[in-house]
Amino acid sequence: MKLTYPQSSAIFFGFDSAWTDAPRNPGAICAISFSPQGVVRFDEPRFVSFDQAAAYVEAASGGFAYSLVAVDQPTVVPNQTGSRPVDKVAGSLVSFIGGGVQPANRGKRGMFCDASPIWRFLAALDYPQRPLEARAATAGRHLIEVFPALALPALNASFARRLAAPKYNPQNRKKFRRDHWSSVATTIALNADALAVDDLRDWATDMALITAPRKADQDRLDAALCALIGLIWRAGPPNAAACIGDVGSGYMVTVLSDATRDRLRGAALKRGVPFS
Repeated sequence: MKLTYPQSSAIFFGFDSAWTDAPRNPGAICAISFSPQGVVRFDEPRFVSFDQAAAYVEAASGGFAYSLVAVDQPTVVPNQTGSRPVDKVAGSLVSFIGGGVQPANRGKRGMFCDASPIWRFLAALDYPQRPLEARAATAGRHLIEVFPALALPALNASFARRLAAPKYNPQNRKKFRRDHWSSVATTIALNADALAVDDLRDWATDMALITAPRKADQDRLDAALCALIGLIWRAGPPNAAACIGDVGSGYMVTVLSDATRDRLRGAALKRGVPFS
């Protein structure tokens, strides 16, 4: 897909948080930016803690009228147990293709309890979570929750078939497949090329060639996917993305395709979950 709405003085961050603040397993953050003249640039993923990610966003967004942070971690978790309604909707697609959705609840210590670093990160930035406003606003600071595993089958139709989810996590040695790794990186490159983000295209093309990727490399890919989702939500075709859920019970912004839209919309309707 191509950009429907050209961007200027805008920056899109992708943050794969890794969910917990573990020094040996940091998250990764990257940025796609558009100068006032519309010149696009990609800042490659760097490894960060939650505090370092917040500092990076604050420093990098200063010169832009519009800023959007896309976070790969639940950012609205009101439920003490179980999972959020949006998690179940996402699971209707992710489970179909052979993946899984980790349920989010406040009982998970270190991830969503009151002392978890995600809340400190959100408080430090103090960016509003209003996904629909983030899509339409001409300026301001915005933050959304995204889920790369939910977007991938829309970005590459071959991943949308039953049990066709790419196995690209090197940490899972039994299931990891090197060709799936290359396919995910190439998917990022092809979509970046269509969106005219040439630096991201070139970076992802190089990532596809890594012969023995590590878990940290996957985190970098996921950060790039987050940034792509944010850019498509803001500037892609209106029917190419949706917000599932709401800021009261939990939500996700995701990319859509003909292969994924009906399944997700149907699951949302069945559970009474907003789909917009």
